[in-house]
Amino acid sequence: MNILFLTIGRMDDIEAHSIYPDLLREFRDKGNNVYIVAAQEKRTGVNTKLVNSGDAHILHVRIGNITKCNMIEKGLSTVRIERQYKSAIKHYFSDVKFDLVMYSTPPITLVGVVDFIKKRDGAKSYLLLKDIFPQNAVDIGLMSEQGPKGLIYKYFRSKEKKLYEVSDHIGCMSQANVDFVLKHNPEINKEKADVCPNCIEPRDMSVNTENKIAMRRKYDIPEDKTVFVYEGNLGRPQGIPFLIKCLESQKENEKTFFLIVGDGTEYGRLEEFIESSKQKNVKLMSRLPKEDYDSMVGSCDAGLIFLDHRFTIPNFPSRLLAYMQAKIPVIAATDPNTDIGKVIVNGGIGWWCESNDANAFSKIIEKACKSNRTGMGNKGYQYMLDNYTTEKGYQTIISSVRG
Repeated sequence: MNILFLTIGRMDDIEAHSIYPDLLREFRDKGNNVYIVAAQEKRTGVNTKLVNSGDAHILHVRIGNITKCNMIEKGLSTVRIERQYKSAIKHYFSDVKFDLVMYSTPPITLVGVVDFIKKRDGAKSYLLLKDIFPQNAVDIGLMSEQGPKGLIYKYFRSKEKKLYEVSDHIGCMSQANVDFVLKHNPEINKEKADVCPNCIEPRDMSVNTENKIAMRRKYDIPEDKTVFVYEGNLGRPQGIPFLIKCLESQKENEKTFFLIVGDGTEYGRLEEFIESSKQKNVKLMSRLPKEDYDSMVGSCDAGLIFLDHRFTIPNFPSRLLAYMQAKIPVIAATDPNTDIGKVIVNGGIGWWCESNDANAFSKIIEKACKSNRTGMGNKGYQYMLDNYTTEKGYQTIISSVRG
């Protein structure tokens, strides 16, 4: 089959280790021809171009800036993407007939591109639903259903419904996602939505004792404390004010150390807290050298996941997979609507509490310091092998498409 994958993210190399390249390699290795349309922001100075990477064809489309810019520029650039992608596909892939078009959210504004490919080629369409927008923006106060902002909400809500309509199948990250989508969009045929979770090509990213000690020494991380790591985006969805409360609750705990590696809109807020509080058992880093990126997670004792308590949509962060690969247990502090906590607790791979209860978080930290973390980490790795591999993701998608 000829497979087309649409993303507004940047994808330079299909051999990279991330959820989308991993899944696309699975399709390629099963004998399919893989074509990718990805974004190249204006600030890079690179024009639209087609390159080959690992037997995949990657079309880098020059678009406006959508990251690290003001909301007006981001909004205008996002609206234009649909037209820019269609134009590039017509020019570079005019002689390719696609059998399947896959795409992920965000954004929801690629609906016109999907519809174009379906009508032109008679292709099947599969939505990888990673984000339920615009409701997620409403939940954390970035958008409103009423007032002047309500017009923006209605525009994007209309786009969201059109995207569901044009999608032959909707792959949701978990059962809670399936239930939410069907409840709030009753016009969707129930057979259209199924569970297709985040998946990766499994790699054992655990770190032996010798390398763990070396890594901790390199970055001045205590060898004699239980180290909890958070790695990922530091924005509004992560509920940074609650994360700060959790750190404050551990200020006098001499047994623990918290390593936070990430970037995002709330990074400055977290940095200001750490500088003003002079808390000694916290280290904040914006990034790590590429060669140390994977080893650092495995050099810690447990991984952290945070989500804002206001969310009504059931997020399911892919960060869970990185901790599973590193064979470390997971602590999740989230809203009660996501089922990621249920997966973690029922699987025996970590702990969960609501992200409005710092005392509950402190109790979990105490448990984690005393628990058999190695055993839980091994359980997590096996859970990943049983549920979250690209082989399973591929089979789910193909089964849906072929009926």
